[in-house]
Amino acid sequence: MPSDLQGKTIAFLCAPEGTEQVELTEPWKAVEQAGATPRLVSTQSGRLQAFDHLDKADTFPVDTTVDVSDHTEFDGLLLPGGVANPDFLRTQPKAVAFAKSFFDAGKPVAVICHASWTLIEADAVRGRTLTSWPSLRTDLRNAGATWVDEEVQICEDGPNVLVSSRKPGDLKAFCQAAVDAFAR
Repeated sequence: MPSDLQGKTIAFLCAPEGTEQVELTEPWKAVEQAGATPRLVSTQSGRLQAFDHLDKADTFPVDTTVDVSDHTEFDGLLLPGGVANPDFLRTQPKAVAFAKSFFDAGKPVAVICHASWTLIEADAVRGRTLTSWPSLRTDLRNAGATWVDEEVQICEDGPNVLVSSRKPGDLKAFCQAAVDAFAR
């Protein structure tokens, strides 16, 4: 990754269970390789249970929770997917407020797969152009977004840069676009 993120800290917001592991670990590595410090943020302390689609995968230590952290500690936000992960997060007011605060502060946000559900709940996609897992197309349109079927979409029509991708197969392009957005 050519972009330099030295001295930056990126929040990875995940539910305690249900994050698609590769959508957490690949962007995490990309952010680290670019020089930033990734931090795992969740709604509970302890360890996060990631999944490989529907099967349990590895666990990861949570660095901080939405109860005690806010956007001022971070330079950007990345939301991995998995179906259960954002479905849980969107029901947690503090997690939704945490995600929304990055938009309010004009900080870059990157989402992949189903993760935009959390942004829909935060009313952060209205007037924006995003891509996602295809089943979210109608949800995004109903929330006022324009949905496109592309490997990666970079939207600058709003208070911040918003990077989105559809699926694990898009991770190479997603990671590069996210790192580039965080470098701004």
